[in-house]
Amino acid sequence: MYSPQTDPKYQAEDVPSREQLPDNTIISPDTMRTDRLPDGQHRTRKWPVLHAGAVPKLAAEEWQLTIDGLVDTPVTYSLTDFQRFPRKKVYSDFHCVTAWSRLGNLWEGVSVAQLLDAAGFQQASRFAVIEGYDEGWTTNLPLSELMHDDVLLADQHDGTPINSDHGGPVRLIVPRLFAWKSAKWVKRITLSSDNIPGYWEQLGYHNLGDPWKNQRYRDDPAWNAAK
Repeated sequence: MYSPQTDPKYQAEDVPSREQLPDNTIISPDTMRTDRLPDGQHRTRKWPVLHAGAVPKLAAEEWQLTIDGLVDTPVTYSLTDFQRFPRKKVYSDFHCVTAWSRLGNLWEGVSVAQLLDAAGFQQASRFAVIEGYDEGWTTNLPLSELMHDDVLLADQHDGTPINSDHGGPVRLIVPRLFAWKSAKWVKRITLSSDNIPGYWEQLGYHNLGDPWKNQRYRDDPAWNAAK
């Protein structure tokens, strides 16, 4: 039975404060809003576990990240390679399309923009397909959304390694979009000139997923706005 007393991720009543953050932490702009909950969202102090299928059985030493598609130099990194990149910390909120929001998260990892710069993304690249280790699960994003300074491939959350239930050893964090875009167990980033809907997008979720525009489902007239 669930108990807050035994949950290490259960938050105190007060949202973690920006004033207590480590030096050089990147502050995601949505945390500066007076009201940090988009329409239809409620705050949770837990960190719920949600995903489409089974948690992949993936040891840290087996994890690899491939960046390919419209890049000058396709690359594949081991976890050791990945962790040699400069580290960044990001303070952000986390909004799930199922209507809960966890406010005041501290993520640590590597800037996605830096990883893409290292691969040399080509001028024709406008979108990305993110693939997870969970049976080929994918999601799609405009390349511009991955280039923000608060977007990470993260391996730590609130000072501890991200466990497998929450997408470890490495997951994507895109704070300005709904959390299904923050793919767990990231395996591959493929750059493309075309916007290729992923798993949830094909089943009816929005192509972009901006929580502040309530972009949840594709019956929204703006579903194709990212094309």
